[in-house]
Amino acid sequence: MEKIVKEKYLEWLESDYIDEKDKEELKSIENNEKEIEDRFYTNLSFGTGGMRGVRGVGTNRINKYMIRKATQGLSNYIEKVSGEEGKKKGVAIAYDCRIGSVEFALNSALVLAGNGIKAYLFKSLRSTPELSFAVRELGTEAGIVVTASHNPQEYNGYKVYWKDGGQIIEPQASGIVNEVNKVENFNEIKFISEEEALEKGLLEYIDETLDTKYIEAVKEQIIRKDIPGKKDFKIVYSPLHGTGRRPVQRVLKEAGFESVYTVKAQEMPDGNFPTCSYANPEDPAVFKLGIELAEEVGAKICMANDPDADRIGIAIKNNEGTWIYPNGNQMGLLLMNYILENKKDIPTNGSVISTIVSTPMLDPIAKEKNIKVFRTLTGFKFIGEKIREFEEKKLDGTYLFGFEESYGYLIGTHARDKDAVVSTLIIAEMAAYYDSIGSSIDEELKKIYDKYGWYKEGIIAVTKKGKSGVEEIEKIMTSLKNHREKTLLGKNILRIKDFEQSLEKNILTGEESVINLPKSNVIQFILEDGTYITGRPSGTEPKIKYYFCIIGKNSEDAEKKLKNTMEKFENLVDSLV
Repeated sequence: MEKIVKEKYLEWLESDYIDEKDKEELKSIENNEKEIEDRFYTNLSFGTGGMRGVRGVGTNRINKYMIRKATQGLSNYIEKVSGEEGKKKGVAIAYDCRIGSVEFALNSALVLAGNGIKAYLFKSLRSTPELSFAVRELGTEAGIVVTASHNPQEYNGYKVYWKDGGQIIEPQASGIVNEVNKVENFNEIKFISEEEALEKGLLEYIDETLDTKYIEAVKEQIIRKDIPGKKDFKIVYSPLHGTGRRPVQRVLKEAGFESVYTVKAQEMPDGNFPTCSYANPEDPAVFKLGIELAEEVGAKICMANDPDADRIGIAIKNNEGTWIYPNGNQMGLLLMNYILENKKDIPTNGSVISTIVSTPMLDPIAKEKNIKVFRTLTGFKFIGEKIREFEEKKLDGTYLFGFEESYGYLIGTHARDKDAVVSTLIIAEMAAYYDSIGSSIDEELKKIYDKYGWYKEGIIAVTKKGKSGVEEIEKIMTSLKNHREKTLLGKNILRIKDFEQSLEKNILTGEESVINLPKSNVIQFILEDGTYITGRPSGTEPKIKYYFCIIGKNSEDAEKKLKNTMEKFENLVDSLV
């Protein structure tokens, strides 16, 4: 174990700033050098949107001390760039169901108050999209949401939003990161009690009036209000122990869906996620209880949100009686197609925004529908940035819909982040409408494939924990970027996009062009048969992710081709470590 790691461990163990209970946790690992190293070899990274990590005591863990440090950095930035006006506008704070979320949110509020910045704190858990909505509705300078989204139950996190309601981008992102990194000692952190904050008017609890405003904004996105049989259309819903229960149940009821069945065992908030330790709607396993309920009541669709209700996954029963799970790309295409075919008065400059790792299939659909497509880096904050640029007339476009392959969608501009509440509502509407005309989501998806081609997407996510894992991920990315051959997996490469170098190279002609996006640690290969292969480290978990998209002759051919491509690439990557 490095000397500096041991010194940092002892510093925390002997500090008056660390609670006795937390010191006991540190004492319990005094003979475990590997655990001490993992907790103290680095500071939990405050990236360009916030931080996320395993709960625990240490500099490389999420805890109230690291939350306070982050909030002090944010406070310093607000004072530096916004002055007294920004301090008066304040910061809105929301939190989800995770263990520690209440404590972390209150600690954030009390550090802000200690810096003379007003904190608006929700009284109980709220969704991430409602926080995004609240920032603009309340006119605050910034926002904080305490959540680890869909990560396993041992995680928690902290995301920062700016006054436009979107996650922080440049210049705020690096500016806040720099201020957080400048906070080197706990004695630099200003912190007051809840009682003092309330007395000074620096802490205000947000009441339920804002909930109603948010729900009304969501309902404005309804496309078809009068669907025959809507009130009897059966839906099974699960918030997966998270924040979605109240807003989703409410908005579906107010929209006229009277046959909604909530999975009781997953209905109430619980940060232990007892029925699904990985509360991720991308995982078919989370639908087990929902499907059992659906079979019991006769529903053909199950919907589930992640813990902070910004993402949604579904399961649908097809005509053969089999439950299938449309992936994030498929749901994005379905929603886009539904909006374009049913929404009235679509403007001539109507635009869809997606990401560089989302399906290329949206391009031929958009071309046929005569709408624009904008691609951003991975992360919905970049989609939110584009929405703002549309509204400020910096880009020629009118926002219609945005989605990313990781099950995140936004219909409307009431939020500047992905919103599972409005997505759940519009998916329910879409399913009920198709049912009313004798069709289904599954059948409509097949129609899209028949018309535009049998695209098939897949993801491989490889977990690499600890210091050694970080080094392995760096080695793999370096090897992929240094790929010098003109073929990959036995196929000619047409183009390589190195987003860290902001450079796209045409392998056939040797021509190079600039990628007009912020630099990012991503490499993408486009092969002669239309195959896309993209590699990028996760920004929220100790993982490296590989994204694939192929085009097949039909469903069976696409499935076979995708499986073969993913297996070959995985073998290639394994040889790089």
